[in-house]
Amino acid sequence: MNTIEAKKVLETALLCAHEPLSINDMKKLYVDNDGQEEVVGADTIKAMLEELRDDWSGKGVEVVALSTGWRFQSRLEMKKYLERLNPEKPPKYTRATLETLAIIAYRQPVTRGDIEEIRGVTVNSQTIKTLEDRGWIETVGHRDVPGRPSLFATTKQFLDDLGLIALNQLPSLQEVTKEKMRDGALPEMQALESEIQASLDQATIDFTTPAVTTAANAEPHSHATPPQHDHQSNDDPSFS
Repeated sequence: MNTIEAKKVLETALLCAHEPLSINDMKKLYVDNDGQEEVVGADTIKAMLEELRDDWSGKGVEVVALSTGWRFQSRLEMKKYLERLNPEKPPKYTRATLETLAIIAYRQPVTRGDIEEIRGVTVNSQTIKTLEDRGWIETVGHRDVPGRPSLFATTKQFLDDLGLIALNQLPSLQEVTKEKMRDGALPEMQALESEIQASLDQATIDFTTPAVTTAANAEPHSHATPPQHDHQSNDDPSFS
Protein backbone atom coordinates (compact mmCIF):
# COMPACT_ATOMS: atom_id res chain seq x y z
CA MET A 1 0.00 0.00 0.00
CA ASN A 2 1.47 3.35 -1.00
CA THR A 3 1.29 6.48 1.15
CA ILE A 4 -1.45 8.13 -0.91
CA GLU A 5 -3.73 5.12 -0.57
CA ALA A 6 -2.91 4.71 3.12
CA LYS A 7 -3.78 8.34 3.76
CA LYS A 8 -7.08 7.98 1.90
CA VAL A 9 -7.96 4.96 4.04
CA LEU A 10 -7.13 6.88 7.22
CA GLU A 11 -9.15 9.91 6.17
CA THR A 12 -12.16 7.74 5.33
CA ALA A 13 -11.99 5.89 8.65
CA LEU A 14 -11.87 9.14 10.63
CA LEU A 15 -14.75 10.66 8.68
CA CYS A 16 -16.94 7.59 9.17
CA ALA A 17 -16.06 6.88 12.82
CA HIS A 18 -18.64 7.74 15.49
CA GLU A 19 -15.98 7.95 18.21
CA PRO A 20 -12.35 9.12 18.33
CA LEU A 21 -9.88 6.57 16.95
CA SER A 22 -6.69 5.79 18.84
CA ILE A 23 -3.42 5.07 17.08
CA ASN A 24 -3.89 1.39 17.89
CA ASP A 25 -7.32 1.50 16.28
CA MET A 26 -5.88 3.09 13.16
CA LYS A 27 -3.08 0.53 12.95
CA LYS A 28 -5.74 -2.15 12.45
CA LEU A 29 -6.54 -0.53 9.12
CA TYR A 30 -3.16 -1.61 7.78
CA VAL A 31 -2.64 -5.24 8.70
CA ASP A 32 -1.75 -7.71 5.96
CA ASN A 33 -4.20 -10.18 4.50
CA ASP A 34 -3.42 -12.69 7.25
CA GLY A 35 -4.11 -10.09 9.93
CA GLN A 36 -0.65 -10.53 11.38
CA GLU A 37 1.85 -7.90 10.22
CA GLU A 38 1.23 -4.17 10.18
CA VAL A 39 1.79 -2.62 6.77
CA VAL A 40 1.80 0.92 8.17
CA GLY A 41 3.35 1.75 11.54
CA ALA A 42 2.43 4.25 14.26
CA ASP A 43 5.01 6.85 13.19
CA THR A 44 3.68 6.87 9.64
CA ILE A 45 0.11 7.18 10.89
CA LYS A 46 1.06 10.18 13.06
CA ALA A 47 2.71 11.81 10.08
CA MET A 48 -0.39 11.25 7.95
CA LEU A 49 -2.58 12.74 10.69
CA GLU A 50 -0.51 15.91 10.61
CA GLU A 51 -0.84 16.01 6.83
CA LEU A 52 -4.62 15.65 7.14
CA ARG A 53 -4.63 18.55 9.59
CA ASP A 54 -2.94 20.68 6.97
CA ASP A 55 -5.18 19.42 4.17
CA TRP A 56 -8.32 20.44 6.07
CA SER A 57 -6.95 23.65 7.59
CA GLY A 58 -9.04 25.95 5.40
CA LYS A 59 -12.27 23.96 5.54
CA GLY A 60 -15.29 23.82 7.81
CA VAL A 61 -14.12 20.70 9.62
CA GLU A 62 -10.80 19.91 11.26
CA VAL A 63 -8.80 16.96 12.54
CA VAL A 64 -8.22 17.15 16.29
CA ALA A 65 -6.42 15.07 18.91
CA LEU A 66 -8.32 14.17 22.09
CA SER A 67 -7.59 12.10 25.17
CA THR A 68 -8.92 8.89 23.59
CA GLY A 69 -7.81 9.44 20.01
CA TRP A 70 -8.35 11.51 16.86
CA ARG A 71 -11.50 12.67 15.10
CA PHE A 72 -12.97 15.07 12.60
CA GLN A 73 -15.20 17.78 14.03
CA SER A 74 -16.89 20.91 12.79
CA ARG A 75 -15.15 24.22 13.43
CA LEU A 76 -16.71 26.61 15.90
CA GLU A 77 -17.45 29.25 13.27
CA MET A 78 -19.67 26.71 11.47
CA LYS A 79 -21.97 26.26 14.46
CA LYS A 80 -24.38 29.09 13.57
CA TYR A 81 -25.00 27.49 10.18
CA LEU A 82 -25.21 23.86 11.22
CA GLU A 83 -27.60 24.53 14.07
CA ARG A 84 -30.15 25.72 11.49
CA LEU A 85 -30.46 22.08 10.43
CA ASN A 86 -31.15 21.01 13.99
CA PRO A 87 -32.94 23.79 15.90
CA GLU A 88 -33.69 21.51 18.85
CA LYS A 89 -32.33 23.03 22.03
CA PRO A 90 -29.55 21.01 23.74
CA PRO A 91 -30.00 19.87 27.34
CA LYS A 92 -29.17 22.53 29.90
CA TYR A 93 -27.42 21.55 33.11
CA THR A 94 -28.01 23.37 36.37
CA ARG A 95 -25.38 25.65 37.83
CA ALA A 96 -25.02 23.15 40.70
CA THR A 97 -24.21 20.34 38.26
CA LEU A 98 -21.65 22.34 36.28
CA GLU A 99 -20.08 23.76 39.43
CA THR A 100 -19.78 20.32 41.01
CA LEU A 101 -18.12 19.02 37.86
CA ALA A 102 -15.68 21.93 37.82
CA ILE A 103 -14.67 21.27 41.43
CA ILE A 104 -14.09 17.59 40.69
CA ALA A 105 -12.03 18.50 37.63
CA TYR A 106 -9.73 20.81 39.57
CA ARG A 107 -9.48 18.99 42.89
CA GLN A 108 -9.79 15.32 41.94
CA PRO A 109 -10.02 12.88 43.49
CA VAL A 110 -12.61 14.36 45.87
CA THR A 111 -15.43 13.07 48.03
CA ARG A 112 -18.93 14.46 48.22
CA GLY A 113 -17.94 15.98 51.56
CA ASP A 114 -15.05 17.84 49.91
CA ILE A 115 -17.42 19.29 47.32
CA GLU A 116 -19.90 20.35 49.98
CA GLU A 117 -17.14 22.03 52.00
CA ILE A 118 -16.07 24.09 48.98
CA ARG A 119 -19.54 24.97 47.71
CA GLY A 120 -21.12 25.49 51.11
CA VAL A 121 -24.22 23.57 50.03
CA THR A 122 -25.32 19.96 50.24
CA VAL A 123 -24.69 17.99 47.06
CA ASN A 124 -27.87 16.43 45.75
CA SER A 125 -27.49 12.73 44.88
CA GLN A 126 -29.10 13.43 41.51
CA THR A 127 -26.28 15.86 40.70
CA ILE A 128 -23.69 13.10 41.07
CA LYS A 129 -25.87 10.63 39.15
CA THR A 130 -26.31 13.11 36.29
CA LEU A 131 -22.54 13.49 35.93
CA GLU A 132 -22.01 9.72 36.12
CA ASP A 133 -24.73 9.04 33.54
CA ARG A 134 -23.15 11.57 31.20
CA GLY A 135 -19.86 9.68 31.57
CA TRP A 136 -17.98 12.71 32.91
CA ILE A 137 -17.09 11.38 36.38
CA GLU A 138 -16.47 8.00 37.94
CA THR A 139 -15.61 6.49 41.31
CA VAL A 140 -11.87 5.81 41.44
CA GLY A 141 -11.58 4.59 45.03
CA HIS A 142 -12.57 5.27 48.60
CA ARG A 143 -10.97 7.52 51.21
CA ASP A 144 -9.56 5.61 54.16
CA VAL A 145 -11.69 7.30 56.82
CA PRO A 146 -14.80 6.16 58.70
CA GLY A 147 -17.56 5.46 56.22
CA ARG A 148 -15.04 5.11 53.36
CA PRO A 149 -16.63 7.78 51.15
CA SER A 150 -16.29 7.43 47.40
CA LEU A 151 -13.58 9.40 45.61
CA PHE A 152 -14.71 10.99 42.35
CA ALA A 153 -12.57 11.93 39.35
CA THR A 154 -13.22 12.95 35.76
CA THR A 155 -13.09 10.52 32.85
CA LYS A 156 -11.54 10.54 29.40
CA GLN A 157 -15.03 11.16 28.04
CA PHE A 158 -15.02 14.46 29.95
CA LEU A 159 -11.77 15.43 28.24
CA ASP A 160 -13.10 14.37 24.84
CA ASP A 161 -16.26 16.43 25.21
CA LEU A 162 -14.17 19.50 26.04
CA GLY A 163 -11.76 18.79 23.20
CA LEU A 164 -8.80 18.25 25.54
CA ILE A 165 -6.00 15.72 25.59
CA ALA A 166 -5.07 16.02 29.29
CA LEU A 167 -6.23 17.73 32.47
CA ASN A 168 -3.26 20.11 32.40
CA GLN A 169 -4.99 21.85 29.49
CA LEU A 170 -7.74 23.11 31.78
CA PRO A 171 -7.56 26.83 32.62
CA SER A 172 -4.96 27.49 35.31
CA LEU A 173 -6.40 27.67 38.81
CA GLN A 174 -4.27 28.11 41.91
CA GLU A 175 -6.68 26.87 44.55
CA VAL A 176 -10.39 26.26 44.85
CA THR A 177 -11.61 27.27 48.30
CA LYS A 178 -14.97 27.93 49.93
CA GLU A 179 -14.01 31.56 50.59
CA LYS A 180 -13.11 32.19 46.95
CA MET A 181 -16.37 30.62 45.85
CA ARG A 182 -18.29 33.08 48.03
CA ASP A 183 -16.32 36.02 46.71
CA GLY A 184 -16.89 35.03 43.08
CA ALA A 185 -13.11 35.02 42.57
CA LEU A 186 -13.00 32.00 40.30
CA PRO A 187 -13.19 33.27 36.73
CA GLU A 188 -11.45 30.15 35.43
CA MET A 189 -14.03 27.88 37.04
CA GLN A 190 -16.86 30.00 35.71
CA ALA A 191 -15.29 29.83 32.26
CA LEU A 192 -15.04 26.05 32.58
CA GLU A 193 -18.74 25.85 33.47
CA SER A 194 -19.60 27.83 30.35
CA GLU A 195 -17.25 25.73 28.21
CA ILE A 196 -18.90 22.54 29.40
CA GLN A 197 -22.33 23.85 28.47
CA ALA A 198 -21.01 25.14 25.16
CA SER A 199 -19.63 21.70 24.34
CA LEU A 200 -23.12 20.27 24.79
CA ASP A 201 -24.57 22.92 22.52
CA GLN A 202 -22.03 22.04 19.82
CA ALA A 203 -22.65 18.32 20.28
CA THR A 204 -26.23 18.67 19.08
CA ILE A 205 -25.16 19.94 15.66
CA ASP A 206 -21.84 18.15 15.16
CA PHE A 207 -21.88 15.43 12.53
CA THR A 208 -19.75 12.99 14.51
CA THR A 209 -19.07 13.08 18.26
CA PRO A 210 -19.36 16.11 20.60
CA ALA A 211 -17.10 18.97 19.59
CA VAL A 212 -15.51 21.52 21.85
CA THR A 213 -16.33 25.18 21.57
CA THR A 214 -14.75 28.19 23.19
CA ALA A 215 -15.87 29.29 26.62
CA ALA A 216 -18.41 32.05 26.83
CA ASN A 217 -18.43 34.70 29.55
CA ALA A 218 -19.92 33.14 32.66
CA GLU A 219 -22.25 35.00 34.94
CA PRO A 220 -20.85 35.74 38.41
CA HIS A 221 -22.49 33.89 41.26
CA SER A 222 -22.30 33.65 45.00
CA HIS A 223 -23.32 31.21 47.72
CA ALA A 224 -24.76 31.58 51.17
CA THR A 225 -22.72 30.30 54.09
CA PRO A 226 -25.19 27.80 55.62
CA PRO A 227 -25.41 24.47 53.75
CA GLN A 228 -28.49 24.26 51.55
CA HIS A 229 -29.81 21.90 48.90
CA ASP A 230 -28.87 22.08 45.24
CA HIS A 231 -32.45 22.57 44.09
CA GLN A 232 -32.86 25.74 46.12
CA SER A 233 -31.91 29.31 45.27
CA ASN A 234 -28.21 28.61 45.04
CA ASP A 235 -28.64 27.35 41.48
CA ASP A 236 -28.60 29.80 38.61
CA PRO A 237 -32.12 29.56 37.09
CA SER A 238 -30.74 30.26 33.65
CA PHE A 239 -29.19 26.78 33.69
CA SER A 240 -32.40 24.99 34.70
